[in-house]
Amino acid sequence: MTRSDASRPTRILVTGGAGFIGSHYVRTVLGPQGPGDVEITVLDKLTYAGNPANLDEVRDRPGFAFVQGDICDPELVGKLMAEHDQVVHFAAESHVDRSIDGGAEFVRTNVVGTHTLIDAAHRAGVKTFVHISTDEVYGSIDEGSWPETHPLEPNSPYSSAKASSDLIALSYHRTHGLDVRVTRCSNNYGHHHFPEKVIPLFITNLLDGKKVPLYGDGGNVRDWLHIDDHVQGIELVRTKGRAGQVYNIGGGTELSNKELTGLLLEACGADWDTSVEYVTDRKGHDRRYSVDCTKIRTELGYEPRKDFATGLAETVQWYRDNRAWWEPLKERAAL
Repeated sequence: MTRSDASRPTRILVTGGAGFIGSHYVRTVLGPQGPGDVEITVLDKLTYAGNPANLDEVRDRPGFAFVQGDICDPELVGKLMAEHDQVVHFAAESHVDRSIDGGAEFVRTNVVGTHTLIDAAHRAGVKTFVHISTDEVYGSIDEGSWPETHPLEPNSPYSSAKASSDLIALSYHRTHGLDVRVTRCSNNYGHHHFPEKVIPLFITNLLDGKKVPLYGDGGNVRDWLHIDDHVQGIELVRTKGRAGQVYNIGGGTELSNKELTGLLLEACGADWDTSVEYVTDRKGHDRRYSVDCTKIRTELGYEPRKDFATGLAETVQWYRDNRAWWEPLKERAAL
C-alpha cells in the first residue's frame, strides 16, 4: 500500500506512548470515543517514567503495535517513519528537578532525539508531525498570559531543551515544507501520572500518612490542565491544525502551589500543620505560567471540559484505588 491509498487507516507513530500523557493519548484515540480510522505504533525507550502497564488497556486492540527503542537511534527511527503517515511526538525528559541536577540527558533526548525524528520524518515523506511542547518555554510571567507569538525565554535546562526542540521542529517546516504543528500545554494532571510530579507525589505521600514538600513560600502559580482536555486539544491540532503553527493548550484553572496543597490536603483528609513541610525553593523557580488559548479556541473550537474540582477528586480516587500501580514506582525511585 502507498501513502496515497486513502482506503486504509491513518498510521500514527506515537513517541513516548508509554508515559503519562502519551499513553492517555493512545488509550483515548484507540478507545470507543476515538476516530476509528487510525492505527498506532508506540515507540518508547521505557525509561523510569515509561510504564508498559499504561498500555494494557489497548495492547490487544486491532491497529496497536509497540516498539521498545530510542528516538535517538536513526536506523530504527528511519525504518518506522517509512511505515507511518503521521507522528505525535511526546517522548521527552520532563522533570525540572532532574534537569537541574544534570541536563545532559535532557539535551540528548529532547534536542538530539527530536532532530533525529524530524529529519527522518522529512526524508520519509511523513504527512504531519505534531510536536508536544510545554508552556515552560516562555519563561515566567507576572501578569497576563502568553500568546503563541511571545518570545521564548526558558529558565531551566528542561525548558531550554524543549524550546530548542520546538525551534528545530519548526525549522523543518520553514526550510523543507514539512507539516509541523507544535502544541504548548500548561501543567497536566490526572491518572497514571508518575509520582515524582507535584500532584501525584502529594496524593501518594498523603495516602501513606507522609509529609509533602512545599517549595519556598508556596506562591508559585500554575494553570492546571486535565489529560482528557489535553488529548482533546492535541487531536484538534492533529486533525484540523495548520502547518507551521503553534497552539497553546490550557485548562483555565490557575492556582498557587499553596492553594493546590490545601485542596489536596482536604481531598486526602490530612492536616496542614502535621502534613506540610516547607523546603528550600527550587533553583530558578519560575513564579507564574499562564497561556493564552484564544488561538486554539477560535480556530479549532477547543474548550476544556473537565472542571478542576471534579478532575482532582477523580485523580485522588484513582490513586486510592490503584496502589498496585504506584507503590512499586515509588519504591524503585525512592520518592
